[in-house]
This record gives sequence, C-alpha cells and structure tokens, in this order.
Amino acid sequence: MVTNQQREWLDFARSVAHEAGDIMQEYFGKKPDAHLKVDNTIVTIADEEINQLVIKRVAERYPAHDIDGEEASARRGSDYVWVCDPIDGTAPFAMELPVSVFSLALVINGQPEVGVIYAPFSDHLYWAVRGQGAFMNSKQIYVNKKTFGGMTGMNVDWWPSAEWDVMRVIHKLAYEKGAYVTALGSTTHAAALVARGGFVASVFAGTKGKNVDIAAAKVIVGEAGGKVTDLFGREQRYDQDICGAVLSNGIVHEEIVEAMRKLIE
Repeated sequence: MVTNQQREWLDFARSVAHEAGDIMQEYFGKKPDAHLKVDNTIVTIADEEINQLVIKRVAERYPAHDIDGEEASARRGSDYVWVCDPIDGTAPFAMELPVSVFSLALVINGQPEVGVIYAPFSDHLYWAVRGQGAFMNSKQIYVNKKTFGGMTGMNVDWWPSAEWDVMRVIHKLAYEKGAYVTALGSTTHAAALVARGGFVASVFAGTKGKNVDIAAAKVIVGEAGGKVTDLFGREQRYDQDICGAVLSNGIVHEEIVEAMRKLIE
C-alpha cells in the first residue's frame, strides 16, 4: 500500500512532469536555441528552462532535498536526491521528432523510491512507487515474457564518445538470436516501452557520470517486472557515477550482459 508520504512525493513528481511537458510542447517545432556541451551532446533552451523549473519546484517543496539535473544541480549532501533529465532525447527534439520525454525520480540512499517518465507528445505518463507496481496513466503495466526470435524488438542508444561499443555487440547478438534493433533516440522513453511490454530490452552505452538520470527508468522497469543493471550485470546506486545500463524484461537480460562481458575479456 502506498504511504501518505509516497503519495505526496508521487503527486509532486507528476505535477512537475506535466509542467515540464508543457514547456516541451511550447518549444517543439520552433527551432529552440541549441548548442553542444563539452561531451558533444546537444542542449537546448528548453532543457535548461525545464531543469531550472525542477530546481525551483524542489526548493519550494523540499528545501532540504538535493537535485541532480542533467543540465544543472543543487547538492547539499542530502540522502534524498531528485534526479532529473529535463529532455531525454534532446537531439530528436531539436530535429522535431516527437519521441523525447521528461523524467524525474526521488532517490533515497542510492535507490529510486518514486519515478515518473512523461511523454508529452502522446500524453503517456509512466510512474511507479517502489513495491507498488508500475503504471501508464491509470493502467498497470508489465514487461512482456518474450525470448529472442520472431518479432522481438530491442532498443540501443550509443554515440562515438561512449566508453563501450554496445551498438556492435547488440547488432551481433540480434543477428545471432533473432531480433529487430531500433535506436529510438531516448533511452528513458525506450525503457518505458520495455516496462509496458513493447521492447524486450533497451541498452544504453552511457558515458561515466552521465546516465544517473535513468533512475526513474530503474524503478518503473523494475516495478513492471523487469530488470535493470549496468552493462555487465551489476546492481548500481543512483546517487553516484554509473556508466551504461541494460533495461530488460528479465528473461533476455543474462544473454545481453554475457555478450557485453565478452567485450572486455
């Protein structure tokens, strides 16, 4: 049963998600100012505005909590950290492809307690509270029970500066096992599709210190019956640097991480 405190955190996260979605809608298709960050990824004025919105809202409601944002953070040393990716899929957002999402999670002592992922262009709000299941809007969702073969679909997100060449590994695995591979351009959105039974897995190459913002995906996929680890099958904390992730229905998980382990042998 969801406690009153968990309900308060969840309601807060969902409210902020809808505000963020409004900003995404406002800027979408209007060629928002964009520039490259030092890691050669794109940031737009919409990313920065949403990140500042999250910082403002958390400071107003939970002034003792920390904020770890993709574009800006406010850290005070709290065990309660709101982890935010203002726009996951900034590149497709800037290209006017409506696949980007907002994500926000409350991480307590390294583990996500509450998570939301909002896809404003389809008005799908994915959410979960630890131990209470995962939902899309008001409908409970579950991962699928598929193995590789047939119409199995996987997602992979990778770029040349990533530490591990997961694209090569996943395409080889898909060829050997039988699967279709897509590159949605939004790891968190792909994770939500794993949670609702679309993809069997999504693999994120990551860059050290960059992908702590998949905290919301961790709790949502987990509560939908799936599994989330680092690229090599290890559990992770979500209040420190991590690198890469495998988010799956659990059934194909070991085959993916075993393929990744061979990469470093």
